[in-house]
Amino acid sequence: MNRERLISSSLMIGLVSLALLHAYSFLALLLILTIGGLYEFFYLIHKKGIPIYSYTGIAIGVMIPLTTFMRFQPTKGWELLFIVLVLLAIFFMQFLRRENTNAIIGISTTLFGVLYVSWLFSFLIKIRYLADGMEGVGLVAFILVVTKCGDIGALMVGSMWGRHPLLPRVSPHKTIEGSIGSFLFSMTAAFVCRNWLPAVLHIPLWQVGLAGLCIGGIGQIGDMSESLIKRDCNVKDSGKMFRGLGGILDTIDSLLFTAPTFYFYIAALMDKLR
Repeated sequence: MNRERLISSSLMIGLVSLALLHAYSFLALLLILTIGGLYEFFYLIHKKGIPIYSYTGIAIGVMIPLTTFMRFQPTKGWELLFIVLVLLAIFFMQFLRRENTNAIIGISTTLFGVLYVSWLFSFLIKIRYLADGMEGVGLVAFILVVTKCGDIGALMVGSMWGRHPLLPRVSPHKTIEGSIGSFLFSMTAAFVCRNWLPAVLHIPLWQVGLAGLCIGGIGQIGDMSESLIKRDCNVKDSGKMFRGLGGILDTIDSLLFTAPTFYFYIAALMDKLR
């Protein structure tokens, strides 16, 4: 299993590294992961017998990263307007059904899936647009490396020294020791990769370390949140796309929360320079 995890992780790192260097390759990779993540999410919900609108949700989910990449924003509050339009579309699909059983659950779950997977994941594109050229690439690389190092730290430390369960009713294999490892690995990665942050921001070293700690903690919340969904659906992995790693959702779950948090943090710093 460790060998399979290493091979899958190496392939993912290679693909992401190559994709980061070209804007359209980056978009293509995000679209593939978004579609796969949405499919896995809706498949899990479908197994619970909830009537959801999988294809409608996936189609809408694809539009979010596309409009973000193209910087399509006809109004100032475009994202809120988009959510309203999505809700209307899902209600329209419900009108076409022959029965109304679990209608509220189906509509709510479909909307949640789109927001949880597609909207949160699209913040990686927004992060790239926070700075021009390689500085934008550096920002994306920073959040990816710091977040995934937290995942690696939790796995390694938890596997070797984990003794005390963290939250067994949600994820029985996660430990307090692994959680501490995640914090430490993310903070160390932030220090190592601090030169990838735009120099114009002049972020002090202590703040870089604090950002690493926060990313490590928020990444764990993202991981535990997906574990809660899987627990509710009685499955171990969201899919089998990556041998040793599980499904796409298992791979990107921590990024779904760290990417938006990092975006707002860097955006706030940049606003102070204007």
